[in-house]
Amino acid sequence: MSLTNKQKKWIVQKKNKLSAEKIAEELKVNKADVVEFLKLFSEKKTPIYFYLILIGVPVLFFILLEGGLRIFNYGESFEQWVNPAEGKYILNPNYAKRYFFNTKSIPYSDQDVFDVKKKNNAFRVFVLGGSSAAGYPFLPNGAFSRYIRERLKLLYPSKEIEVVNIAMTAINSYSLADMFDGVLKQKPDLIIFYAGHNEYYGALGIGSMESLGSSGFIVKLMLSLSNFRTYQLVRNTVKNIVALFNKNKSGSGTLMSRIVADQYIEFKSDKYFAGVKQFEDNMTEMLFKAKKNKVNVLIGTLASNLKDQKPFISKPAGKYPAALDVFKQAGNVLEMNNKAKADSLFRFAKDLDQLRFRAPEDINYTIKKLGKKFNYPVVNIDSIFAARSPSGITGNNLMTDHLHPTFEGYQIIGQAFFNSMEKNNLLPGKLVTGLSEEDQHKKTLENLRFSKLDSTISSFRIAALKNDWPFISKEKKRPLNSIIKLKNFIDSTAYLVEEGKLEWEEAHRRVAGWYVSNKKYAEFEYEMEVLISQFPVIVEYYNSVANELLKAAKYDEALKYLELRYKQKPDAFSTKWIAIIELSKHNTDKAIKFFIESISMKGDDAQVYYNLAGAYLIKKNYKAALNAINKCLNIDSSYKGASELQKQLAEYLKKQNH
Repeated sequence: MSLTNKQKKWIVQKKNKLSAEKIAEELKVNKADVVEFLKLFSEKKTPIYFYLILIGVPVLFFILLEGGLRIFNYGESFEQWVNPAEGKYILNPNYAKRYFFNTKSIPYSDQDVFDVKKKNNAFRVFVLGGSSAAGYPFLPNGAFSRYIRERLKLLYPSKEIEVVNIAMTAINSYSLADMFDGVLKQKPDLIIFYAGHNEYYGALGIGSMESLGSSGFIVKLMLSLSNFRTYQLVRNTVKNIVALFNKNKSGSGTLMSRIVADQYIEFKSDKYFAGVKQFEDNMTEMLFKAKKNKVNVLIGTLASNLKDQKPFISKPAGKYPAALDVFKQAGNVLEMNNKAKADSLFRFAKDLDQLRFRAPEDINYTIKKLGKKFNYPVVNIDSIFAARSPSGITGNNLMTDHLHPTFEGYQIIGQAFFNSMEKNNLLPGKLVTGLSEEDQHKKTLENLRFSKLDSTISSFRIAALKNDWPFISKEKKRPLNSIIKLKNFIDSTAYLVEEGKLEWEEAHRRVAGWYVSNKKYAEFEYEMEVLISQFPVIVEYYNSVANELLKAAKYDEALKYLELRYKQKPDAFSTKWIAIIELSKHNTDKAIKFFIESISMKGDDAQVYYNLAGAYLIKKNYKAALNAINKCLNIDSSYKGASELQKQLAEYLKKQNH
């Protein structure tokens, strides 16, 4: 081949425009040489560095973009556990943002606290599920997990009892499976599931506004990608663009009314079975991991309001009748006292309801099947509720709405899980108590902290829920203030909570302050105990209640909170007042110990030194008493009575030395 480099370059430039024959003619060269060159050129391999650059440039771009977004703190870190106090964990309050992309006012858990480093004597229980497990509408302190916690604390006072409820409103098994590895890392002794109502409309469910489709692989891939800020940027950008063209921007109403995308999911349809399969697949994954890690599990079947909640959407579908027709038939059969047939018909009516807010019977069947498969105990909450209902069919006697239990209902669930723990040897040790089972239950209920404010907030939540779709049509929805009549300060405060204008914690502090201003100290104490029950690591609560009681000269009552504060984390205030109260009770040695401890944390309190001098004087340690009163006067030379006491002590010691 006798082509010059210049000719070869010209051929490369023209190869796509001219034929080999035309090129040969233009260059006045042999056509065979042109054909041979073009063949060699086409077979020439592209250098490997070309591919490396092709792949490396976009990868480097995304690495730099991801790093930049993290540096400028864009998006969410999605750490599962965060620290509300030193050495303590709670579930990240923003963690639900992983599951809710389009919904405002995302839910959060009951924020139960547990130790970062599990103590040797700890017994740690995690509770997983949706709003029924979280305790709606009585959350946080009305959840069944609080019953379990208080009963365990009653029976095992030497144990560090940690019952951590991470259930949230409007989440389903996708969210639970996503959180499950993080739960296992916290070394639970027991995991309790009460879940399954939200498989269709909970976040990521097949009929939800937050659906990512029916493919479990795709859903879990998207959840994994959500850890990257670049993905969050793309997702938020798309969301904002869509919002520009979305005319329905109200975002008002309950979460229940806003989360539904597909109102019509027919019985035994593809979407119906997709919801059941989704639940089974995710539960299977979690139970397999629990079994592999040798973690004990209890699974509860789901209870629904069968008798007093008519179907939300009733339409004939194929060979199946309309849900409302079956519901009416069930009522007629119940009037004839045929309870077994009525129960079957009420359940069938629930399953025919095309708005799938209540778990179908296939979910409970799946729970029992999985319990048997993995050899985990199943607690039949559904049957227990039926047994506690007058007609043997669960209705408004134990349900506030379509599926959320009454306050009594939640305690029944807690009691049922505890009984199963005892039956299956899942308690933290041998149960040794002089209390009968009835007395244990009664004492546990006494130890629960749920105030008039909590009760009022709960009733307002239900009123708001039933004043919205699907309980009534959106056209019939009324302003909440036309339904709720505010009679007193507690009502007004509860209303602000329901309206989202006041946080639950701030509401309880307001009401506690109102009780103090009205000198209702017993009610004030109880209100503060509600807060302490929910947030035991917020030490300011103990000091706050103790301080108000000290002002009212209620020293015995104050001592209780000072000692609780001291147990959480000693400070100069609690040690000082424990010492003063113990001194008044003639526990002089104990008083001296706490005075000295208070001084070690805050050495400029004249009152502490004055009282310490008095304690030493009782013990006839006059030298130590004089030293303490001298320090008192160094801090405050005009401290009442100190100069006179100093003079008396100095004269006494002078006489003694002579």
